[in-house]
Amino acid sequence: MDQSTRTIAYFSMEIGFDPAIATYSGGLGILAGDTLKAGADLKAPMIGITLISEKGYFTQTLKADDGSQIEEPNEWNKSMLKLLPARVTVPVQGRDVIVQAWEYDLTGITGFQIPILLLDTDVPENNEQDRSITASLYGGDQRYRLMQEAVLGIGGVRMLKALGYTGIARYHMNEGHAALLALELLKEHAATANCSLDDFEHCKETSIAVVRKFCVFTTHTPVAAGHDKFPYDLVREIIGDFVPLSTIQKLGGQESLNMTLLALNLSHYVNSVARKHQDVSQHLFPGYHFSFITNGVHSATWTCPEIAKVYDHYLPGWHFDSFELRHAINIPKHELWEAHLKAKQRLIDHINKEFNAGFELDAFTIGFARRATAYKRADLIFYDIKRLREIGKKRKLQIVFGGKAHPRDTQGKELIKKIRWHAGELADSVKVIYLPNYDFNLAKILIPGVDLWLNTPARPQEASGTSGMKAAHNGVPSFSVMDGWWIEGHNEGVTGWSIGPMPTEQNENSNDDGSDAEELYDKLEHIILPLFYDRNEDYRFVMRNSIAFNASFFNTHRMVQQYALKAYLR
Repeated sequence: MDQSTRTIAYFSMEIGFDPAIATYSGGLGILAGDTLKAGADLKAPMIGITLISEKGYFTQTLKADDGSQIEEPNEWNKSMLKLLPARVTVPVQGRDVIVQAWEYDLTGITGFQIPILLLDTDVPENNEQDRSITASLYGGDQRYRLMQEAVLGIGGVRMLKALGYTGIARYHMNEGHAALLALELLKEHAATANCSLDDFEHCKETSIAVVRKFCVFTTHTPVAAGHDKFPYDLVREIIGDFVPLSTIQKLGGQESLNMTLLALNLSHYVNSVARKHQDVSQHLFPGYHFSFITNGVHSATWTCPEIAKVYDHYLPGWHFDSFELRHAINIPKHELWEAHLKAKQRLIDHINKEFNAGFELDAFTIGFARRATAYKRADLIFYDIKRLREIGKKRKLQIVFGGKAHPRDTQGKELIKKIRWHAGELADSVKVIYLPNYDFNLAKILIPGVDLWLNTPARPQEASGTSGMKAAHNGVPSFSVMDGWWIEGHNEGVTGWSIGPMPTEQNENSNDDGSDAEELYDKLEHIILPLFYDRNEDYRFVMRNSIAFNASFFNTHRMVQQYALKAYLR
Protein backbone atom coordinates (compact mmCIF):
# COMPACT_ATOMS: atom_id res chain seq x y z
CA MET A 1 0.00 0.00 0.00
CA ASP A 2 1.28 3.47 -0.91
CA GLN A 3 1.85 5.23 2.43
CA SER A 4 0.57 8.52 0.99
CA THR A 5 -2.83 7.00 0.09
CA ARG A 6 -5.78 8.25 2.11
CA THR A 7 -5.99 5.43 4.61
CA ILE A 8 -8.24 4.30 7.47
CA ALA A 9 -6.14 3.31 10.51
CA TYR A 10 -8.17 0.70 12.40
CA PHE A 11 -7.02 0.28 16.02
CA SER A 12 -8.14 -2.70 18.08
CA MET A 13 -6.61 -4.32 21.18
CA GLU A 14 -7.24 -7.69 19.54
CA ILE A 15 -7.60 -8.75 15.92
CA GLY A 16 -8.43 -12.34 15.02
CA PHE A 17 -7.38 -12.70 11.41
CA ASP A 18 -5.72 -16.14 11.19
CA PRO A 19 -6.40 -19.33 13.22
CA ALA A 20 -2.66 -19.88 13.62
CA ILE A 21 -2.08 -16.44 15.14
CA ALA A 22 -3.78 -16.30 18.55
CA THR A 23 -4.09 -12.52 18.87
CA TYR A 24 -7.73 -12.58 19.98
CA SER A 25 -9.87 -13.67 22.92
CA GLY A 26 -13.30 -13.78 21.37
CA GLY A 27 -15.99 -11.73 19.67
CA LEU A 28 -14.28 -8.31 19.63
CA GLY A 29 -11.12 -9.68 18.02
CA ILE A 30 -12.95 -11.87 15.51
CA LEU A 31 -15.12 -8.90 14.53
CA ALA A 32 -12.00 -6.78 14.00
CA GLY A 33 -10.47 -9.47 11.80
CA ASP A 34 -13.70 -9.87 9.82
CA THR A 35 -13.84 -6.09 9.35
CA LEU A 36 -10.36 -5.96 7.82
CA LYS A 37 -11.09 -9.03 5.66
CA ALA A 38 -14.11 -7.26 4.24
CA GLY A 39 -12.01 -4.15 3.75
CA ALA A 40 -9.51 -6.21 1.73
CA ASP A 41 -12.33 -7.76 -0.35
CA LEU A 42 -13.74 -4.30 -1.09
CA LYS A 43 -10.28 -2.82 -1.79
CA ALA A 44 -10.75 -0.31 1.01
CA PRO A 45 -7.49 1.46 1.92
CA MET A 46 -7.15 0.36 5.55
CA ILE A 47 -4.40 -0.61 7.95
CA GLY A 48 -4.89 -2.55 11.18
CA ILE A 49 -3.00 -1.76 14.40
CA THR A 50 -2.99 -4.14 17.35
CA LEU A 51 -0.72 -5.73 19.97
CA ILE A 52 1.30 -8.82 19.18
CA SER A 53 0.10 -10.79 22.26
CA GLU A 54 2.69 -13.49 21.63
CA LYS A 55 1.42 -15.63 24.51
CA GLY A 56 -2.05 -15.46 23.00
CA TYR A 57 -5.14 -15.49 25.20
CA PHE A 58 -5.04 -18.99 26.69
CA THR A 59 -5.66 -22.61 25.83
CA GLN A 60 -8.54 -24.07 27.83
CA THR A 61 -8.73 -27.62 29.11
CA LEU A 62 -11.42 -28.95 31.43
CA LYS A 63 -10.80 -31.40 34.25
CA ALA A 64 -12.49 -34.72 33.60
CA ASP A 65 -13.94 -35.02 37.11
CA ASP A 66 -15.71 -31.68 37.63
CA GLY A 67 -15.11 -29.51 34.55
CA SER A 68 -12.76 -27.05 36.27
CA GLN A 69 -11.07 -24.79 33.72
CA ILE A 70 -7.29 -25.04 33.34
CA GLU A 71 -5.48 -22.26 31.47
CA GLU A 72 -2.21 -22.55 29.58
CA PRO A 73 -0.44 -19.95 27.42
CA ASN A 74 -1.45 -20.17 23.77
CA GLU A 75 1.91 -19.30 22.24
CA TRP A 76 2.20 -19.07 18.48
CA ASN A 77 4.96 -18.79 15.89
CA LYS A 78 5.88 -15.37 14.49
CA SER A 79 7.29 -16.91 11.31
CA MET A 80 4.18 -15.77 9.39
CA LEU A 81 5.04 -12.14 10.18
CA LYS A 82 7.59 -9.69 8.81
CA LEU A 83 9.62 -7.56 11.25
CA LEU A 84 9.65 -3.93 10.15
CA PRO A 85 12.74 -1.73 10.53
CA ALA A 86 11.04 1.20 12.27
CA ARG A 87 11.11 1.68 16.04
CA VAL A 88 9.38 4.26 18.22
CA THR A 89 9.28 5.02 21.94
CA VAL A 90 6.32 5.39 24.30
CA PRO A 91 6.53 7.08 27.74
CA VAL A 92 5.79 4.53 30.47
CA GLN A 93 6.53 5.26 34.14
CA GLY A 94 9.06 7.91 33.15
CA ARG A 95 10.92 5.56 30.81
CA ASP A 96 11.02 5.52 27.04
CA VAL A 97 9.79 2.04 26.13
CA ILE A 98 10.93 0.93 22.69
CA VAL A 99 8.22 -0.45 20.40
CA GLN A 100 8.79 -2.41 17.21
CA ALA A 101 6.22 -3.69 14.73
CA TRP A 102 5.58 -6.88 12.83
CA GLU A 103 3.48 -6.90 9.67
CA TYR A 104 0.93 -9.39 8.39
CA ASP A 105 -0.53 -8.78 4.94
CA LEU A 106 -4.20 -9.72 4.84
CA THR A 107 -5.21 -10.62 1.28
CA GLY A 108 -8.72 -10.10 -0.06
CA ILE A 109 -10.50 -12.13 -2.73
CA THR A 110 -9.16 -9.91 -5.53
CA GLY A 111 -5.58 -9.97 -4.23
CA PHE A 112 -5.80 -6.53 -2.60
CA GLN A 113 -3.82 -6.48 0.65
CA ILE A 114 -4.37 -4.72 3.95
CA PRO A 115 -1.35 -4.61 6.28
CA ILE A 116 -1.84 -5.39 9.97
CA LEU A 117 0.78 -3.98 12.33
CA LEU A 118 1.39 -5.96 15.53
CA LEU A 119 3.13 -3.75 18.11
CA ASP A 120 5.81 -5.46 20.21
CA THR A 121 7.86 -4.29 23.21
CA ASP A 122 9.90 -7.49 23.48
CA VAL A 123 13.18 -5.90 22.37
CA PRO A 124 16.55 -6.39 24.13
CA GLU A 125 16.97 -2.71 24.98
CA ASN A 126 13.85 -2.69 27.16
CA ASN A 127 13.96 -3.91 30.76
CA GLU A 128 12.27 -7.20 31.64
CA GLN A 129 9.02 -5.59 32.78
CA ASP A 130 8.69 -3.50 29.64
CA ARG A 131 9.50 -6.43 27.35
CA SER A 132 6.40 -8.20 28.66
CA ILE A 133 3.91 -5.34 28.10
CA THR A 134 2.65 -6.76 24.81
CA ALA A 135 3.06 -10.45 25.73
CA SER A 136 -0.39 -11.40 27.11
CA LEU A 137 -3.79 -10.32 25.89
CA TYR A 138 -5.79 -8.77 28.76
CA GLY A 139 -3.30 -10.14 31.26
CA GLY A 140 -2.33 -8.64 34.60
CA ASP A 141 -3.85 -5.80 36.59
CA GLN A 142 -4.96 -2.23 35.83
CA ARG A 143 -1.36 -1.05 35.69
CA TYR A 144 -0.51 -3.64 33.05
CA ARG A 145 -3.67 -2.83 31.09
CA LEU A 146 -2.92 0.91 31.02
CA MET A 147 0.63 0.20 29.85
CA GLN A 148 -0.80 -1.89 27.02
CA GLU A 149 -3.27 0.82 26.07
CA ALA A 150 -0.47 3.40 26.00
CA VAL A 151 1.53 1.19 23.63
CA LEU A 152 -1.52 0.59 21.42
CA GLY A 153 -2.75 4.18 21.21
CA ILE A 154 0.35 6.33 21.54
CA GLY A 155 2.74 3.77 20.07
CA GLY A 156 0.39 2.99 17.20
CA VAL A 157 0.17 6.61 16.04
CA ARG A 158 3.92 7.04 16.33
CA MET A 159 4.59 3.81 14.44
CA LEU A 160 2.38 4.88 11.54
CA LYS A 161 4.29 8.14 11.35
CA ALA A 162 7.67 6.36 11.55
CA LEU A 163 6.65 4.03 8.70
CA GLY A 164 5.77 6.99 6.51
CA TYR A 165 1.96 6.75 6.52
CA THR A 166 1.25 10.36 5.70
CA GLY A 167 -2.27 9.93 4.34
CA ILE A 168 -4.21 8.74 7.39
CA ALA A 169 -7.73 10.04 6.80
CA ARG A 170 -9.39 8.52 9.87
CA TYR A 171 -8.29 6.85 13.08
CA HIS A 172 -10.94 4.28 13.97
CA MET A 173 -10.95 3.19 17.62
CA ASN A 174 -12.58 -0.22 17.95
CA GLU A 175 -13.51 0.11 21.64
CA GLY A 176 -11.97 2.53 24.14
CA HIS A 177 -8.71 0.60 24.58
CA ALA A 178 -7.10 2.73 21.85
CA ALA A 179 -8.38 6.11 23.07
CA LEU A 180 -4.93 7.40 24.05
CA LEU A 181 -4.25 7.71 20.32
CA ALA A 182 -6.49 10.80 20.38
CA LEU A 183 -4.30 12.39 23.06
CA GLU A 184 -1.22 11.68 20.94
CA LEU A 185 -2.87 13.37 17.97
CA LEU A 186 -3.88 16.27 20.22
CA LYS A 187 -0.32 16.68 21.47
CA GLU A 188 1.01 16.57 17.88
CA HIS A 189 -1.40 19.18 16.59
CA ALA A 190 -0.97 21.49 19.57
CA ALA A 191 2.80 21.46 18.99
CA THR A 192 2.48 22.40 15.31
CA ALA A 193 -0.25 24.99 15.97
CA ASN A 194 1.67 26.54 18.86
CA CYS A 195 -1.35 25.91 21.11
CA SER A 196 -0.88 25.40 24.84
CA LEU A 197 -2.81 22.35 26.06
CA ASP A 198 -3.07 24.06 29.46
CA ASP A 199 -5.48 26.53 27.85
CA PHE A 200 -8.36 24.11 27.33
CA GLU A 201 -10.90 26.62 26.01
CA HIS A 202 -8.52 27.83 23.31
CA CYS A 203 -7.54 24.28 22.38
CA LYS A 204 -11.20 23.27 22.18
CA GLU A 205 -11.65 25.66 19.27
CA THR A 206 -8.39 24.72 17.57
CA SER A 207 -6.50 21.46 18.20
CA ILE A 208 -9.38 19.52 19.77
CA ALA A 209 -11.69 20.46 16.89
CA VAL A 210 -9.11 19.26 14.36
CA VAL A 211 -8.45 15.96 16.16
CA ARG A 212 -12.17 15.23 16.35
CA LYS A 213 -12.41 15.39 12.56
CA PHE A 214 -9.89 12.56 12.28
CA CYS A 215 -11.33 10.19 14.90
CA VAL A 216 -14.08 7.56 14.74
CA PHE A 217 -15.15 5.57 17.79
CA THR A 218 -17.11 2.32 18.05
CA THR A 219 -18.35 1.15 21.44
CA HIS A 220 -19.32 -2.49 22.00
CA THR A 221 -20.05 -2.31 25.72
CA PRO A 222 -23.65 -2.15 27.03
CA VAL A 223 -22.91 -2.01 30.79
CA ALA A 224 -21.16 0.74 32.75
CA ALA A 225 -18.76 -1.67 34.46
CA GLY A 226 -17.38 -2.80 31.11
CA HIS A 227 -15.85 0.56 30.20
CA ASP A 228 -12.16 0.92 31.07
CA LYS A 229 -11.52 3.39 33.91
CA PHE A 230 -8.19 4.23 35.50
CA PRO A 231 -7.52 6.27 38.68
CA TYR A 232 -5.56 9.43 37.98
CA ASP A 233 -2.79 8.44 40.37
CA LEU A 234 -2.16 5.49 38.07
CA VAL A 235 -2.48 7.67 34.96
CA ARG A 236 0.17 10.04 36.32
CA GLU A 237 2.40 7.09 37.18
CA ILE A 238 2.14 5.45 33.75
CA ILE A 239 2.04 8.32 31.23
CA GLY A 240 3.16 11.22 33.42
CA ASP A 241 2.58 14.72 32.05
CA PHE A 242 2.25 13.45 28.51
CA VAL A 243 -0.75 15.79 28.28
CA PRO A 244 -1.67 18.18 31.13
CA LEU A 245 -3.81 16.34 33.68
CA SER A 246 -6.35 19.16 33.77
CA THR A 247 -6.96 18.71 30.04
CA ILE A 248 -7.27 14.92 30.34
CA GLN A 249 -9.80 15.38 33.15
CA LYS A 250 -11.96 17.67 31.02
CA LEU A 251 -11.92 15.10 28.21
CA GLY A 252 -11.92 11.82 30.15
CA GLY A 253 -13.73 12.52 33.42
CA GLN A 254 -12.95 14.35 36.66
CA GLU A 255 -12.81 11.39 39.07
CA SER A 256 -11.00 8.85 36.90
CA LEU A 257 -9.91 8.44 33.30
CA ASN A 258 -12.84 6.86 31.47
CA MET A 259 -11.48 5.69 28.10
CA THR A 260 -14.94 5.67 26.54
CA LEU A 261 -15.55 9.27 27.62
CA LEU A 262 -12.15 10.27 26.25
CA ALA A 263 -12.99 8.69 22.88
CA LEU A 264 -16.46 10.27 22.87
CA ASN A 265 -15.06 13.76 23.39
CA LEU A 266 -12.40 13.39 20.71
CA SER A 267 -14.37 11.72 17.89
CA HIS A 268 -16.53 13.27 15.17
CA TYR A 269 -18.46 10.03 14.62
CA VAL A 270 -19.52 7.63 17.36
CA ASN A 271 -21.50 4.46 16.89
CA SER A 272 -22.94 1.55 18.79
CA VAL A 273 -23.12 -1.91 17.21
CA ALA A 274 -26.88 -2.56 16.96
CA ARG A 275 -30.07 -0.49 16.88
CA LYS A 276 -30.99 -1.39 20.48
CA HIS A 277 -27.42 -0.83 21.64
CA GLN A 278 -27.74 2.75 20.40
CA ASP A 279 -30.47 3.35 23.00
CA VAL A 280 -28.47 1.59 25.71
CA SER A 281 -25.35 3.65 24.94
CA GLN A 282 -27.37 6.87 24.89
CA HIS A 283 -28.67 6.01 28.36
CA LEU A 284 -25.16 5.30 29.68
CA PHE A 285 -23.73 8.53 28.25
CA PRO A 286 -26.54 11.12 28.08
CA GLY A 287 -25.64 14.25 26.19
CA TYR A 288 -23.62 12.43 23.52
CA HIS A 289 -24.95 11.44 20.12
CA PHE A 290 -24.64 7.80 19.08
CA SER A 291 -25.29 6.48 15.61
CA PHE A 292 -25.50 2.75 15.05
CA ILE A 293 -23.99 0.33 12.56
CA THR A 294 -25.02 -3.22 13.32
CA ASN A 295 -22.18 -5.73 13.35
CA GLY A 296 -21.68 -8.42 10.75
CA VAL A 297 -19.44 -11.40 10.02
CA HIS A 298 -17.17 -12.15 7.07
CA SER A 299 -19.31 -14.37 4.86
CA ALA A 300 -16.54 -16.34 3.15
CA THR A 301 -14.78 -17.05 6.45
CA TRP A 302 -17.79 -18.34 8.36
CA THR A 303 -19.65 -20.30 5.68
CA CYS A 304 -18.66 -23.97 5.90
CA PRO A 305 -17.30 -25.72 2.76
CA GLU A 306 -20.44 -27.79 2.18
CA ILE A 307 -22.78 -24.79 2.22
CA ALA A 308 -20.27 -22.67 0.27
CA LYS A 309 -20.33 -25.27 -2.52
CA VAL A 310 -24.10 -24.84 -2.79
CA TYR A 311 -23.69 -21.05 -2.89
CA ASP A 312 -21.03 -21.33 -5.59
CA HIS A 313 -23.48 -23.22 -7.78
CA TYR A 314 -26.62 -21.14 -7.23
CA LEU A 315 -25.22 -17.77 -6.15
CA PRO A 316 -22.04 -17.16 -8.18
CA GLY A 317 -20.31 -14.02 -6.99
CA TRP A 318 -21.43 -14.28 -3.36
CA HIS A 319 -17.79 -14.10 -2.22
CA PHE A 320 -17.50 -10.68 -3.87
CA ASP A 321 -20.92 -9.38 -2.87
CA SER A 322 -22.56 -10.81 0.24
CA PHE A 323 -25.87 -9.22 -0.77
CA GLU A 324 -26.13 -12.05 -3.32
CA LEU A 325 -27.09 -14.30 -0.42
CA ARG A 326 -30.59 -12.81 -0.50
CA HIS A 327 -31.18 -15.03 -3.54
CA ALA A 328 -30.70 -18.11 -1.34
CA ILE A 329 -34.49 -18.16 -1.19
CA ASN A 330 -34.29 -19.94 -4.56
CA ILE A 331 -31.90 -22.72 -3.49
CA PRO A 332 -33.62 -26.12 -3.56
CA LYS A 333 -34.33 -27.03 0.04
CA HIS A 334 -33.17 -30.63 -0.34
CA GLU A 335 -29.73 -29.52 -1.55
CA LEU A 336 -29.36 -27.15 1.39
CA TRP A 337 -30.40 -29.98 3.74
CA GLU A 338 -27.91 -32.44 2.24
CA ALA A 339 -25.10 -29.90 2.65
CA HIS A 340 -26.20 -29.27 6.24
CA LEU A 341 -26.12 -32.99 7.06
CA LYS A 342 -22.52 -33.20 5.82
CA ALA A 343 -21.53 -30.31 8.10
CA LYS A 344 -23.45 -31.90 10.95
CA GLN A 345 -21.72 -35.26 10.38
CA ARG A 346 -18.34 -33.56 10.69
CA LEU A 347 -19.31 -32.14 14.10
CA ILE A 348 -20.76 -35.48 15.27
CA ASP A 349 -17.61 -37.31 14.15
CA HIS A 350 -15.42 -34.80 16.00
CA ILE A 351 -17.41 -35.13 19.22
CA ASN A 352 -17.52 -38.94 19.14
CA LYS A 353 -13.86 -39.31 18.18
CA GLU A 354 -12.59 -36.95 20.87
CA PHE A 355 -15.04 -37.77 23.67
CA ASN A 356 -16.80 -41.04 22.77
CA ALA A 357 -20.07 -39.23 23.51
CA GLY A 358 -22.44 -41.28 21.37
CA PHE A 359 -23.90 -38.30 19.53
CA GLU A 360 -26.24 -39.18 16.64
CA LEU A 361 -26.72 -37.63 13.22
CA ASP A 362 -30.51 -37.92 13.29
CA ALA A 363 -30.90 -36.30 16.73
CA PHE A 364 -31.94 -32.64 16.94
CA THR A 365 -28.80 -30.75 17.99
CA ILE A 366 -28.70 -27.37 19.74
CA GLY A 367 -25.54 -25.27 19.84
CA PHE A 368 -24.52 -22.69 22.45
CA ALA A 369 -20.97 -21.32 22.31
CA ARG A 370 -20.16 -17.95 23.84
CA ARG A 371 -17.75 -16.55 26.39
CA ALA A 372 -18.60 -18.26 29.67
CA THR A 373 -19.86 -15.44 31.86
CA ALA A 374 -22.92 -15.04 34.07
CA TYR A 375 -24.96 -12.57 32.01
CA LYS A 376 -25.02 -14.88 28.96
CA ARG A 377 -27.08 -17.37 31.03
CA ALA A 378 -25.72 -20.50 29.33
CA ASP A 379 -27.47 -22.57 32.00
CA LEU A 380 -30.98 -21.17 31.37
CA ILE A 381 -31.96 -24.28 29.43
CA PHE A 382 -31.37 -26.29 32.62
CA TYR A 383 -33.72 -24.14 34.72
CA ASP A 384 -36.21 -27.02 35.02
CA ILE A 385 -34.30 -30.29 34.69
CA LYS A 386 -37.47 -32.37 35.02
CA ARG A 387 -39.13 -30.52 32.13
CA LEU A 388 -36.05 -30.80 29.92
CA ARG A 389 -35.76 -34.51 30.70
CA GLU A 390 -39.40 -35.06 29.68
CA ILE A 391 -38.81 -33.24 26.38
CA GLY A 392 -35.68 -35.31 25.73
CA LYS A 393 -37.48 -38.58 26.35
CA LYS A 394 -40.12 -37.74 23.74
CA ARG A 395 -37.73 -36.54 21.04
CA LYS A 396 -34.01 -37.16 20.50
CA LEU A 397 -32.19 -34.07 21.77
CA GLN A 398 -28.48 -33.17 21.93
CA ILE A 399 -26.86 -29.96 23.19
CA VAL A 400 -23.31 -28.84 22.41
CA PHE A 401 -21.67 -26.12 24.52
CA GLY A 402 -18.39 -24.26 24.15
CA GLY A 403 -16.72 -21.14 25.49
CA LYS A 404 -13.90 -19.93 27.71
CA ALA A 405 -14.27 -18.13 31.03
CA HIS A 406 -11.90 -15.22 31.65
CA PRO A 407 -9.17 -16.43 34.05
CA ARG A 408 -10.46 -14.05 36.75
CA ASP A 409 -14.16 -14.74 36.16
CA THR A 410 -15.00 -17.12 39.01
CA GLN A 411 -18.71 -17.10 38.16
CA GLY A 412 -17.95 -18.01 34.57
CA LYS A 413 -15.82 -20.95 35.64
CA GLU A 414 -18.54 -22.16 37.98
CA LEU A 415 -21.01 -21.93 35.10
CA ILE A 416 -18.93 -24.40 33.06
CA LYS A 417 -18.79 -26.79 36.02
CA LYS A 418 -22.55 -26.46 36.46
CA ILE A 419 -23.21 -27.37 32.83
CA ARG A 420 -20.95 -30.38 33.14
CA TRP A 421 -22.93 -31.44 36.25
CA HIS A 422 -26.23 -31.11 34.42
CA ALA A 423 -24.83 -33.21 31.59
CA GLY A 424 -24.48 -36.07 34.06
CA GLU A 425 -27.97 -35.52 35.44
CA LEU A 426 -29.52 -35.76 31.98
CA ALA A 427 -27.50 -38.70 30.69
CA ASP A 428 -30.64 -40.87 30.44
CA SER A 429 -32.59 -38.44 28.24
CA VAL A 430 -30.56 -35.60 26.71
CA LYS A 431 -26.97 -35.83 25.49
CA VAL A 432 -25.04 -32.75 26.67
CA ILE A 433 -21.37 -32.01 26.04
CA TYR A 434 -19.09 -29.04 26.77
CA LEU A 435 -16.33 -28.86 24.16
CA PRO A 436 -13.10 -27.37 25.58
CA ASN A 437 -10.96 -24.65 24.00
CA TYR A 438 -13.59 -23.00 21.84
CA ASP A 439 -11.57 -21.05 19.29
CA PHE A 440 -11.52 -20.05 15.63
CA ASN A 441 -11.10 -23.60 14.35
CA LEU A 442 -13.62 -25.25 16.66
CA ALA A 443 -16.20 -22.57 15.87
CA LYS A 444 -15.95 -23.43 12.17
CA ILE A 445 -16.91 -27.03 13.02
CA LEU A 446 -19.46 -26.42 15.78
CA ILE A 447 -21.59 -23.59 14.36
CA PRO A 448 -22.46 -25.14 10.96
CA GLY A 449 -22.95 -28.58 12.53
CA VAL A 450 -25.91 -27.85 14.81
CA ASP A 451 -29.58 -27.62 13.86
CA LEU A 452 -30.43 -24.63 16.06
CA TRP A 453 -28.41 -21.80 17.57
CA LEU A 454 -29.41 -20.91 21.15
CA ASN A 455 -28.66 -17.54 22.76
CA THR A 456 -30.03 -16.52 26.15
CA PRO A 457 -28.33 -13.32 27.44
CA ALA A 458 -29.82 -11.16 30.16
CA ARG A 459 -31.47 -8.15 28.51
CA PRO A 460 -30.13 -5.60 27.52
CA GLN A 461 -26.55 -6.83 27.97
CA GLU A 462 -26.04 -8.20 24.46
CA ALA A 463 -24.62 -5.21 22.59
CA SER A 464 -24.88 -7.06 19.29
CA GLY A 465 -23.58 -10.63 19.24
CA THR A 466 -22.25 -12.26 16.09
CA SER A 467 -22.43 -16.02 16.75
CA GLY A 468 -26.03 -16.17 15.48
CA MET A 469 -24.95 -14.33 12.33
CA LYS A 470 -22.34 -17.02 11.68
CA ALA A 471 -25.05 -19.64 12.20
CA ALA A 472 -27.33 -17.88 9.69
CA HIS A 473 -24.60 -18.06 7.03
CA ASN A 474 -24.82 -21.84 7.36
CA GLY A 475 -28.59 -22.07 7.32
CA VAL A 476 -28.85 -22.58 11.08
CA PRO A 477 -31.83 -20.71 12.58
CA SER A 478 -31.54 -18.82 15.87
CA PHE A 479 -33.59 -19.32 19.02
CA SER A 480 -32.72 -16.26 21.04
CA VAL A 481 -33.62 -13.71 23.67
CA MET A 482 -34.79 -10.47 22.08
CA ASP A 483 -31.62 -8.45 22.48
CA GLY A 484 -28.70 -7.22 20.38
CA TRP A 485 -28.77 -8.02 16.67
CA TRP A 486 -31.63 -10.52 17.01
CA ILE A 487 -34.14 -7.70 17.47
CA GLU A 488 -33.29 -6.72 13.89
CA GLY A 489 -32.87 -10.24 12.49
CA HIS A 490 -35.84 -11.94 14.16
CA ASN A 491 -38.97 -12.84 12.23
CA GLU A 492 -40.95 -15.36 14.27
CA GLY A 493 -41.14 -18.74 12.57
CA VAL A 494 -39.45 -17.32 9.46
CA THR A 495 -35.81 -16.76 10.47
CA GLY A 496 -36.04 -18.42 13.88
CA TRP A 497 -37.77 -17.97 17.22
CA SER A 498 -37.74 -15.53 20.13
CA ILE A 499 -37.43 -16.03 23.88
CA GLY A 500 -39.06 -13.49 26.18
CA PRO A 501 -40.37 -10.00 25.47
CA MET A 502 -38.83 -7.24 23.42
CA PRO A 503 -36.72 -5.09 25.80
CA THR A 504 -38.25 -1.70 26.59
CA GLU A 505 -37.42 1.04 29.07
CA GLN A 506 -39.95 -0.55 31.42
CA ASN A 507 -38.75 -4.17 31.30
CA GLU A 508 -35.23 -4.23 29.90
CA ASN A 509 -33.51 -4.82 33.23
CA SER A 510 -36.10 -7.23 34.60
CA ASN A 511 -34.93 -10.64 33.44
CA ASP A 512 -37.24 -13.37 34.70
CA ASP A 513 -35.30 -16.63 34.36
CA GLY A 514 -38.40 -18.68 35.12
CA SER A 515 -40.56 -16.97 32.51
CA ASP A 516 -37.82 -17.07 29.86
CA ALA A 517 -37.13 -20.75 30.56
CA GLU A 518 -40.84 -21.60 30.35
CA GLU A 519 -41.11 -19.99 26.92
CA LEU A 520 -37.91 -21.74 25.84
CA TYR A 521 -39.34 -25.15 26.82
CA ASP A 522 -42.78 -24.46 25.34
CA LYS A 523 -41.46 -23.40 21.93
CA LEU A 524 -38.85 -26.14 21.86
CA GLU A 525 -41.39 -28.88 22.72
CA HIS A 526 -44.45 -27.69 20.83
CA ILE A 527 -43.10 -25.74 17.84
CA ILE A 528 -39.43 -26.35 17.01
CA LEU A 529 -39.04 -30.08 17.62
CA PRO A 530 -42.32 -31.01 15.87
CA LEU A 531 -41.29 -28.85 12.92
CA PHE A 532 -37.89 -30.58 12.71
CA TYR A 533 -39.13 -34.14 13.14
CA ASP A 534 -42.64 -34.10 11.66
CA ARG A 535 -42.54 -31.33 9.06
CA ASN A 536 -38.89 -31.21 8.11
CA GLU A 537 -39.64 -29.54 4.77
CA ASP A 538 -40.98 -26.58 6.74
CA TYR A 539 -37.89 -26.58 8.96
CA ARG A 540 -35.75 -26.36 5.84
CA PHE A 541 -37.83 -23.33 4.85
CA VAL A 542 -36.72 -21.55 8.04
CA MET A 543 -33.11 -22.60 7.38
CA ARG A 544 -33.21 -21.10 3.91
CA ASN A 545 -34.84 -17.90 5.15
CA SER A 546 -32.10 -17.42 7.74
CA ILE A 547 -29.63 -17.18 4.86
CA ALA A 548 -31.72 -15.04 2.53
CA PHE A 549 -32.91 -12.55 5.15
CA ASN A 550 -30.11 -12.53 7.73
CA ALA A 551 -26.83 -13.69 6.17
CA SER A 552 -27.38 -11.33 3.25
CA PHE A 553 -27.49 -8.35 5.63
CA PHE A 554 -25.55 -9.24 8.78
CA ASN A 555 -22.15 -9.39 7.10
CA THR A 556 -19.04 -7.22 7.18
CA HIS A 557 -19.26 -6.27 3.48
CA ARG A 558 -22.43 -4.31 4.30
CA MET A 559 -20.94 -3.11 7.59
CA VAL A 560 -17.72 -1.71 6.08
CA GLN A 561 -19.71 0.01 3.35
CA GLN A 562 -21.82 1.69 6.02
CA TYR A 563 -18.70 2.82 7.90
CA ALA A 564 -17.35 4.28 4.66
CA LEU A 565 -20.54 6.24 3.98
CA LYS A 566 -21.32 7.32 7.53
CA ALA A 567 -17.92 7.71 9.21
CA TYR A 568 -14.96 7.64 6.84
CA LEU A 569 -16.15 9.87 4.00
CA ARG A 570 -17.88 12.51 6.11
